[in-house]
Amino acid sequence: MPTLTVRNLPEETHRALRVRAARHGRSTEAEVRVILEETVRPSKRLKIGSEIRRIAGEIGNMDDLEISRDRSQIRGADFE
Repeated sequence: MPTLTVRNLPEETHRALRVRAARHGRSTEAEVRVILEETVRPSKRLKIGSEIRRIAGEIGNMDDLEISRDRSQIRGADFE
């Protein structure tokens, strides 16, 4: 699993993270993971596949279409 290092974090920000983590019963590191996950992958984000399926259901007559989800891990672009 990748590791992320954040340098030069202001003491006030670190203190606020520790307080927030304590309120949620988590370590500071776990709290940062939750914040990052909620920020970059919000639960209410538009899921295009689900939206297409919903629209197809409204249109109707598409029962013969087989739509399967690709559940493989998302990879970033390789520019090399």
